[in-house]
Amino acid sequence: MTTVVTATEFHARTDLPDWRYALGRVEASYRCGSFPAATELASAIASAAERAEHHPDLDVRYPNWLHVALTTHAVDAVTNRDVELALEISALAATAGATAQPSAVRALEVAIDAMDIDLVRPFWKAVLGYADALPRPDGQIVAIVDPVRIGPAFWFQQMDQPRPQRNRIHIDVTVPHDVAEQRIAEALTAGGTLLSDRRARAFWILADPEGNEACICTWQDRD
Repeated sequence: MTTVVTATEFHARTDLPDWRYALGRVEASYRCGSFPAATELASAIASAAERAEHHPDLDVRYPNWLHVALTTHAVDAVTNRDVELALEISALAATAGATAQPSAVRALEVAIDAMDIDLVRPFWKAVLGYADALPRPDGQIVAIVDPVRIGPAFWFQQMDQPRPQRNRIHIDVTVPHDVAEQRIAEALTAGGTLLSDRRARAFWILADPEGNEACICTWQDRD
């Protein structure tokens, strides 16, 4: 049986010091001594995950980092299955001589203020190539996520009054050069506006239906 484990319940435990709860996931970062050692630990974790039929996200980074994230995707929450696998992963890391770095855990989200969430959300799905997150209990979808869980989640905050002034930040989305035109077309179909193509193919400036801006960027025409 799968049971949800809250952040309070998770951090009340004393047997998972490597791990920290962040945005519906539990995560651990390890210094592994070398890049090959990090990949070896990742392979050992992958084998344990196969046996458990429950799979984490693994991210190996130079020079010797391994980052592990666990969540139960079917319920979009941390569960007892994540706790059980986290215990096994900690044991594997200890055996490998990896050093836990709990302070390195972080979770990034991008928040966009919106008057009409359902109106602007399709634009950002198209621009980013994202998918809807699970709806809230009231049925409202207020977030979109990277299907491969590499990019940060975007969520939409309900506003009571519009902000007509120009944004002081915008999102740059760099895509393969042979994807850019399709991504732009999908964004326009989703309600977006092309503000400028003066610097195309280096970048195109688009805006969602409420004026929040994004640039679709490629490597081309930057010399």
